Amino acid sequence: MSITPLFDRIVVKRAEGEEKSAGGIFLPDAAQEKRQEGIVVSVGKGRVNEDGTQFPLELKGGERVLFGKYAGNEVKLDGETVLLMREDEILAVLD
Repeated sequence: MSITPLFDRIVVKRAEGEEKSAGGIFLPDAAQEKRQEGIVVSVGKGRVNEDGTQFPLELKGGERVLFGKYAGNEVKLDGETVLLMREDEILAVLD
């Protein structure tokens, strides 16, 4: 199944959490903190103004991004969890 976001929304796949602590101890899944980094999977067509003008999004698929701890909504598709969020919830693009 594929997902196509509408308007100024984007789909982000969250990066995997660290499996080891700084001291070298392996962490179970429950103890791993969710990362605030991910890869843009797909983007909507852009925000539509009140007069009907469409503003395209600056993000593109495949870009690595940083987002807030509570940004977006988790959605499960075919057993894989992705985040659906607005473009303005993205804090930075990583090079």
